[in-house]
Amino acid sequence: MKKGVIAEPKPDDFSARATSAWKVGPHVSSAGGVENAITNAASVGANAFAIFLKSQRKWESNALKDESIAKFKERMKTFGYSPSYILPHGSYLVNLGNPDSEKREKSFACFLDDLKRCEQLGLHLYNFHPGSTVGAGTTEASLALIAECINRAHKETASVVIVLENMAGAGNVIGSRFSDLGGIIKQVRDKTRVGVCLDTCHMYAAGYDITTLEGWRQTMDEFEREVGAQYLRGMHLNDSKGALGSKKDRHENIGQGHLGLRTFAHILGDPRTRDIPLVLETPAYDVPTGSSAAARESLATQGMGVWRAEVAVLNQLAGRSEEEVGEEEIGEMRAEIADAVKKASKARDVKGKKAAGGGGSGRKSKKKVEVDEDEEDARRLIEF
Repeated sequence: MKKGVIAEPKPDDFSARATSAWKVGPHVSSAGGVENAITNAASVGANAFAIFLKSQRKWESNALKDESIAKFKERMKTFGYSPSYILPHGSYLVNLGNPDSEKREKSFACFLDDLKRCEQLGLHLYNFHPGSTVGAGTTEASLALIAECINRAHKETASVVIVLENMAGAGNVIGSRFSDLGGIIKQVRDKTRVGVCLDTCHMYAAGYDITTLEGWRQTMDEFEREVGAQYLRGMHLNDSKGALGSKKDRHENIGQGHLGLRTFAHILGDPRTRDIPLVLETPAYDVPTGSSAAARESLATQGMGVWRAEVAVLNQLAGRSEEEVGEEEIGEMRAEIADAVKKASKARDVKGKKAAGGGGSGRKSKKKVEVDEDEEDARRLIEF
């Protein structure tokens, strides 16, 4: 190999992935090229993953490079990833429910661009947040606008399934109730190309108590009545920092929040969650600004270790009945994830102090930022 040429990664460079009908993995970075998402997923043992196809906070982004598209497709085959288990996430700016036609058209253009990127990469699914009334119209009117945009997008694309995400319920945001999602789908003409992604943190924050097996069953019964079981095309597996019905969308690491690990045991024991992408959006441990290359590499390793632990634990729970998973085992699994989180937190804090040069400013740099995605959506969609 020529000096300075980086070898193409191979599956043998990573630990073997679990064989399971339950496809678990995190939302990974595609920094440096969308093809890097695949090796990032492989490095944590993922059998599914999510990505952003462009900046989620900008209206326009550079086109995907032909070289990146080719490498992405090649690595998908080499690493044995199916497009059916990749769930790209849409832009946070998009609001297809905005009554303002000019602003809605701007959102639609951004939305359609993402769908076409999916087609360029050979991906089958696309997940997005439905939108908001922005306080300027009724929920029913916005549901119709969203469905109209989906129908338009279907005409301008060939195959991608558009997947609506349930929301936590802050402000005027649409989608916290299953009836909202069902109301949109009823107005979509090609129902083979629409579906739903259920976010566990969002469900709990919206008032769906899924912490018990009976609560989970009742919730899914409502989903079947209001939407239809056939429309479940993916899930976001997140624990919750917020309490039941809080409308606070604050994700926590698996087993470390209000939902608890037992919740994920009965979700992964349900055959309805087989053969769909089960994506972790749990807290990441970002590298503090100003960190050295060595510090960034060290922290990235520890941060990926959290996802690796979460994926491993969820794979152990997959396909097992409630009775098969004892409290002692649940405790051991919870401790395994907690230990990985502790190591990543410690690494972040140490690197944060060093990046800030120590002292008082170091304390400020290490502070963990709480992101309330739904509240952020509610504020942002007032404008868009």
